Amino acid sequence: MIIETGKLTPQSLAGQVAVVTGAGRGIGFETARSLIWLGAQVVVAEIDEDTGKRAAESLTEEFGEGRAIFVRTDVGREDSIENLSQQVFAAFGKVDIVINNATITPMGAVKDVPISQWDESYKVNLRGPVLLARAFLPGILERDYGVFACVSSVGEAYMSAYESFKAAQVHLASALDSELEGTGVHAFTIGPGLARTPGLQMGVKILAPLYGKTVEEFIELSQAHEITVEAAGAGFAAAVVLAAQFRGQEISSKQALIAAGIDLEQEQRGMPGINPEARQAEQALELTRQVRQTLKEQSEGWAARSVFERAWMFRDFKKNAGMPVERWLQTLAELESALERQDMAALVKLNPPVAQLSGYYGHMADLAKGYEKNASKLEEHLKIVQGWQDDAERLAEILSGWR
Repeated sequence: MIIETGKLTPQSLAGQVAVVTGAGRGIGFETARSLIWLGAQVVVAEIDEDTGKRAAESLTEEFGEGRAIFVRTDVGREDSIENLSQQVFAAFGKVDIVINNATITPMGAVKDVPISQWDESYKVNLRGPVLLARAFLPGILERDYGVFACVSSVGEAYMSAYESFKAAQVHLASALDSELEGTGVHAFTIGPGLARTPGLQMGVKILAPLYGKTVEEFIELSQAHEITVEAAGAGFAAAVVLAAQFRGQEISSKQALIAAGIDLEQEQRGMPGINPEARQAEQALELTRQVRQTLKEQSEGWAARSVFERAWMFRDFKKNAGMPVERWLQTLAELESALERQDMAALVKLNPPVAQLSGYYGHMADLAKGYEKNASKLEEHLKIVQGWQDDAERLAEILSGWR
């Protein structure tokens, strides 16, 4: 399994219980597999009874008794979610993790998609996550620990009946993050990327002719973003482990895999049409976005401090990172732009000292050891800082190979 190849361990989620909707096949099933390898017990919440039973049986055969159960679930129905809750609590006594993977994908022009399909899309792609939040967040908050993950997607023309509610999930997770601030419960959104699931294959058959393309021609348009179904699911699971790092954000499976130390080039070597250099550039772009977002949020937090704290933090950053925060944010924005254009000449000319930024996060960790006396809080804080440092180190490593 790809989840085994990074820095996460079979104890990462030991003792935790995860509900994964739509886990009967595709990315949901692979997410369940990776979660179980990480130590969790998984509930396959699937509307199709035969698919759900086969998935749970397969997981039991692979990992042993007691690691997975199936509960037939229609996520858009309140009585079905109530039944799910009752069965999960009877089997495991709690829920720590909810992953809103279940989806339906109506395709077509806004004027052509029947309103009944819009209603069904709302029911599954937005109402479902809200019902799951209402069912499980109270218990998760009581224990002050857990993860609530929404799943996003990116699309344009002829996908509005699907994407509108996926965009709403992004806002839902963002709002939840604000409401959960100060707790040990984390909400975020993750997008799988282009994975050749059964759902994708069916959707592309409808979309391709609308774009004047064959199915393969349509997929080739986004082939640089392609990821295997197993890797997409492993990314979902990895993001759960690293939820404190990603809280409130919209990330991708690839971003989570990189943060977990998983070698995407090795996993996807041999995939048709994938250029290793382009793959590396894409990893660098994901990391640059993450590093810039992290620094932006940190600088905004520093700016909200008292006058003396603010002055010290910005001065300490400049001293240890080599440049003021404003200059770093501008440099990272320029790096992101160059990576998007795949302008190697601009990348070499820019030559940002990302290794020095990584060193700053090491310095930040040392400071934390001196002022945080609560051992559990210190451990949690150091894990977060280590994630920031790992992102910067991996980005520095990729950039150094292009000089």
